[in-house]
Amino acid sequence: MAPAPERGTFKFDKYYLVMEELRGSGAAMTEHAPQPMPRDWLAQIHCPDYVDSVLSANVPYEKERRIGFPVTAHIASRVQHTNGGTWGAAILARRTGYAANSAAGSHHALHDTGAGYCVFNDLAVAANRLIAEGDAQRILIVDLDVHQGDGTASLLAGRNDVFTLSVHAEKNFPVRKARSSLDIGLPDNLGDDAYMTELQRILPPIFDDFAPDMVLYQAGVDPHMDDRLGRLALSDNGLETRDRLVVRMARQRGLPIASALGGGYGKDQQAVAARHARSMLAMADENMKWNE
Repeated sequence: MAPAPERGTFKFDKYYLVMEELRGSGAAMTEHAPQPMPRDWLAQIHCPDYVDSVLSANVPYEKERRIGFPVTAHIASRVQHTNGGTWGAAILARRTGYAANSAAGSHHALHDTGAGYCVFNDLAVAANRLIAEGDAQRILIVDLDVHQGDGTASLLAGRNDVFTLSVHAEKNFPVRKARSSLDIGLPDNLGDDAYMTELQRILPPIFDDFAPDMVLYQAGVDPHMDDRLGRLALSDNGLETRDRLVVRMARQRGLPIASALGGGYGKDQQAVAARHARSMLAMADENMKWNE
């Protein structure tokens, strides 16, 4: 199990380092500044009182402790923009096939509180808005973070227009799992080959039976063997193979796919940022093959 978040322990410099890695890669890319997610869309998924407490930077201490850091005015603005970024990436993906949010993937945030370093659940908020505005009818959320997407599962439970898949380390945080449309809890120290065998077993039937018209992908790199909060044992090549597979399964069916950053933890923030950057570059490269 991951240790309970403590106030002020989250390392926000990872996000800046990810952008440095991407810009230094030499890969062709276009950067977009996200628009903040409007309060009303946040409040359709989260408790309006909780949304207002975040936007006014007046979150009770016990909820800040559950989140893992103080919710300042800067954080409030940041999470509005990162939520807008996941929605914006999905809109861009409708034109380009694939787009990435270089932040967010806040899959632990619940209805009336944040949790596990997550304030608002951008995956649930984006899915709801995309469907409500007619940009998608059926959305598949593929969550391959090492931790179960409990917030996403609970916020979207009972909807027949969103399918939530979570493939995670069974013995990891959170202790109390929610019920996704499909949960696959994996044993500790599972490596590349066994992991990919499991994905190749479960993904095609979901794509074919649920028949989504858009995919949102929680592309956490915390299944990596060196991750501080992970319990799986994927290598760099294993993460890349995983990410290419998800994009390939979407694009070969003509579906747009947008990814969110998700988890990745370690003392060496540069190494973690490099994993995230390689993930996005691999997905963009895979998408290019289907755009040619």
